[in-house]
Amino acid sequence: MLKAPQNNILLFCFLLLFPIFFGNAQNTVSDKYVLLKTYLLEIEEEFDVKFSYVDSDLNSLQIRVPIDGNLQEILTAIKDQTQLEIKKLSDRYYTLTKNSTISICGFVLDNFSQKTTSAASIEVLNSNISTLTDENGQFFLNEIPRESTLRIRYLGFKTKYISAESLVDKNPCSTILLSLKYQQLEEVIVYKFLTTGLAKEQDGSISLNTEEFGIIPGLIEPDVLQTIQALPGIKSIDERVSDINIRGGTNDQNLILWDNIKMYQSGHFFGLISAFNPYLTEQVSIIKSGTSAAYGDGVSGIINMKSKDSISDQLFGGAGINLINADAYIQIPLNQKLALQFSARRAVTDFLNTPTYNQFSKRVFQDTKVDESINISNPEEISRDETFYFYDFTAKVLYDVSKDHKARFSFMAINNDLEYLETQTETNRTDQSNLNQTNLSFGGNLDSHWSDRFTTNINAYYSRYNLDSENVINNGEQILDQKNEVIETSIKLNTNYSISPSVNWLNGYQFTETGITNFTDVTQPPFESNIKGVVRSNALYSEITHFSKNNRLFIRAGGRLNYLINLRYFKEVLLEPRLNISYSPLPNLKIEATGEFKNQTTNQIIDLEQNFLGIEKRRWILSNNKQDTVPGNPNLPIVTSKQASLGMNYDKNQWFVGLEGYIKKVDGISTLTQGFQNQDQFNGEIGNYEVKGLEFLINHKNRFFSTWLSYTYAVNNYTFPDIIPNSFPNNLDIRHIITFASTYTFNHLKLGIGINYRTGKPFTEPEEGDNGLDLSTFPISINYQEPNSSRLPDYLRADVSAIYDFKLSKRVKAQAGFSILNIFNKENILNTFYRVNNQDQIEKVDNISLGFTPNISFRVFF
Repeated sequence: MLKAPQNNILLFCFLLLFPIFFGNAQNTVSDKYVLLKTYLLEIEEEFDVKFSYVDSDLNSLQIRVPIDGNLQEILTAIKDQTQLEIKKLSDRYYTLTKNSTISICGFVLDNFSQKTTSAASIEVLNSNISTLTDENGQFFLNEIPRESTLRIRYLGFKTKYISAESLVDKNPCSTILLSLKYQQLEEVIVYKFLTTGLAKEQDGSISLNTEEFGIIPGLIEPDVLQTIQALPGIKSIDERVSDINIRGGTNDQNLILWDNIKMYQSGHFFGLISAFNPYLTEQVSIIKSGTSAAYGDGVSGIINMKSKDSISDQLFGGAGINLINADAYIQIPLNQKLALQFSARRAVTDFLNTPTYNQFSKRVFQDTKVDESINISNPEEISRDETFYFYDFTAKVLYDVSKDHKARFSFMAINNDLEYLETQTETNRTDQSNLNQTNLSFGGNLDSHWSDRFTTNINAYYSRYNLDSENVINNGEQILDQKNEVIETSIKLNTNYSISPSVNWLNGYQFTETGITNFTDVTQPPFESNIKGVVRSNALYSEITHFSKNNRLFIRAGGRLNYLINLRYFKEVLLEPRLNISYSPLPNLKIEATGEFKNQTTNQIIDLEQNFLGIEKRRWILSNNKQDTVPGNPNLPIVTSKQASLGMNYDKNQWFVGLEGYIKKVDGISTLTQGFQNQDQFNGEIGNYEVKGLEFLINHKNRFFSTWLSYTYAVNNYTFPDIIPNSFPNNLDIRHIITFASTYTFNHLKLGIGINYRTGKPFTEPEEGDNGLDLSTFPISINYQEPNSSRLPDYLRADVSAIYDFKLSKRVKAQAGFSILNIFNKENILNTFYRVNNQDQIEKVDNISLGFTPNISFRVFF
């Protein structure tokens, strides 16, 4: 008797819920896709309505046809699938328009096993919008620009680019398949490092993505060579970006590449400004140790810059101006396979006098500043008149021959031009200098994917550097002409074979020919020198890279065999082993160990140190390994280095802590390349230096703030057998360096403040009292104390910067920036040297750092 009512109740519930289950089980749309414009014509005829729209808005849109329903239901289905805005003007007339923003979703899957990819990175290019896929491989993005492009990245898979508009059909979410990446992996494992756009790679190198760059205190633009100095172990001791010191090495020991072209000039305005446009420089890699065998040269470190390399459907570009220069850049897509890039920058300093330019000029032209404590009879006032400007220009052709073959051709021109006149008002003595410094480079790359396992890259380039200078001293009493020319050509072939998804085998060959000419002509006393040299390098290299399946172990081991030829002086064979290992014993802890041997045959000799015009102090010259002594052609061995490092990183949630120790020894250096300003300045002794250092970094970051503290301790000593004492501190021996900085980002505003501290560099003082001058020589010389036995005062500088982003229109974005270097106007002494003046007295010359240096900028992006 009780079962009947229960059965009736169940039947009633079933009948009540049946339409709901049935409705959910049925598809409201078919699997048939048609052009939306075609389907609208059918609706107009069936329901006697009219639609108004812009043809270009609907040209490529397709929909799945609704199976049935009234007009309103059909319009709702169209709106859901296309995210068009549909307005009813009357009972018969409707309008369809595109929304400027859309909401999308998708499933990211592995195209090999159709498995989901949890935590794949989804980025909306040219914006700050990004997300990760969930455990099912699904992602959602709301209100993103309709015309935007997504970049999808996942460890072990090829990066995929897809238009956002192709994913507007939300029900169901679109499926996106990723292809396995059978080549050396370069995935980021620390996604935000100090600031957005800075990341630490699996092999321990640091990458800078200028498109995603946040802010660094003191900078209003992502200046590549300024930004990398925020990293421990990298500093410019004299504040010049063209004189960056990586782990205690000189700047000529750095390999600087732009689109795989070696650059022999890296700075404007005597090195205070980077020569590389940051807005077309998409990716920068900084390698301090553990270098791949594919790279030769650069015994201290590598700075590898790459310009934008993908063809976009949309024209984009930008322009800006600050108190030093104006620039513009643009990428023009000609079709789906071909695009052109251009950038240009020019100084405004030759027709606009600004506070920033005044501070830069004061920093550069100051070598005649004499310590007022020295008693000098008849002091003379000096007036200066300089005309200075610089420019750089880049062009690039991007051509996708097919989906598997991509060709790129790059060109860069850099120029610095100076006319400088110095007059001593009481005596009417004039000193005049003219300088022209250029770097012209072009090169090409061909990337080919022959299969999922085998890829090749062919790279060739031509690079020419010229320095032409003339100094007219004391109303023409002495005229000095200097010319320095470097011409380098190179061709390189890389092959990558994927033995398995976790093992990659790289092989390659590189041929490089470097020719350098140094010409010097002095009228009084008469002297002329014209030294030419050519070095040819043939290198074979091979290395194996292994990733464990759980990504906890990374090993890259290989070697480079070099055959170096200087037809006049030497033939050498050098074998350079390379090793890079990282292991994660715990999910958030990684241990890294690296080791490498390297060599280089190009050097910069630093001469005429007392001359007030600084740039011609540095001239490129080739190693020669010679034993004879020829004026103007000093003995310069092949420079070789050995380096090993061991470190650990802890990265969890909002904290990153890194600690790394290293030891580096560089052999074959000359006192002529080290910038000595004492008794060893011109002797050309050969020796080595050894650096032992420790680098520490702690970084806390959240959605709005990023704060970091870095500390570097290093002991850097020379050993020169022919100098007494044999061992003494390196000219770049900076024992302690501390950087503290904090950045704040909220909506469109970015703020940054930072403090830089370091102990003083070594220098050599004269003997005290009357022993300071050696009257037995002609001209009179200085008797010095032991080399580098004194130290400059500590260096301290505080910087601030602010950037605000805003929109001028739907397509045009703008950015305003403001920065101050050295906000407390502290007078830091960068260098001290001594010379004998016209009264046969010792003068002390202090090179002072940049003072209070403001800068403002305004930029537009489209």
